[in-house]
Amino acid sequence: MRVLIVGCGYVGLPLGAELVKQGHEVFGLRRGTGAEADFKAAGITPLTADITKAEQLAQLPARYDWVVNCVSASGGGAAEYREVYLQGTRNLIEWLGAAPPKKFVYTSSTSVYGQDDGSLVKESSSTEPAVETGKILVETERVLLAATRERKFPAVILRLAGIYGPDRGCWFKQYLSNEARIEGNGSRILNMIHRDDVVGVIIAALKSGRPGEVYNAVDDEPVSQLGFFQWLSGPLGKELPPAAPEDAEVVSKRGVTNKKVSNRRLKMELGYQFKYPTFRQGYTAELIRLDRSGELAAKNLY
Repeated sequence: MRVLIVGCGYVGLPLGAELVKQGHEVFGLRRGTGAEADFKAAGITPLTADITKAEQLAQLPARYDWVVNCVSASGGGAAEYREVYLQGTRNLIEWLGAAPPKKFVYTSSTSVYGQDDGSLVKESSSTEPAVETGKILVETERVLLAATRERKFPAVILRLAGIYGPDRGCWFKQYLSNEARIEGNGSRILNMIHRDDVVGVIIAALKSGRPGEVYNAVDDEPVSQLGFFQWLSGPLGKELPPAAPEDAEVVSKRGVTNKKVSNRRLKMELGYQFKYPTFRQGYTAELIRLDRSGELAAKNLY
């Protein structure tokens, strides 16, 4: 297959490398230059353009069998979200419209779910986030689903949970640097997925995802914030982080939610088997990597 990866960074680069290994011809699109060496090492052909500018897309080759949009905003503001996710997606649909791919996979987020009562949510659950950034992601999904219905644009949506892996994972990194705090009583649920499983899920969606369908991409075990730190304290031999009251201003800004996200449809319909079914396997692998590199010793943890 001839594959285009839009936003070839933390997820897109290893995704492209894996697709190359599987025998596909892969192109990686980024806004800026500077990653040519990484692209070359992975066997990916680099392309440069800003998807928020339709005239730049028009200058690129536009025929692909598979397209993955895993672009991410560099900041967290609503204005950039609207430009990068919403307008960028509209531009991609128009650009590819003359020669639609066989499959278009878009990585959305479980932040589209605004539930805060600890309930189990699935793809059919309501998507009414409290914050503007979440609302923009919902609007972007609707644009894609409308294009699928009205124009037969073959979009598959993956709602990704919090991604962790090498050099990624905010709670983990804060804990290592003694900056973590347990919010309130620590009962808020964390939903996670390892970067390697994000890559695997995207490939499964390219091969078997149904156009117009939405799949939650999250591992098997949502965990409370307290439960996460309790587990992590074992292998690290560290005390739990101190408790801190929830900051109402931060909660209001981030739209902090509390829900358990189900991956049942992903596993049943795509048949995906997780490399790291829970955070325990994923973070054990990360701890081993950090130990072998000497980074844990540098932090006086091992």
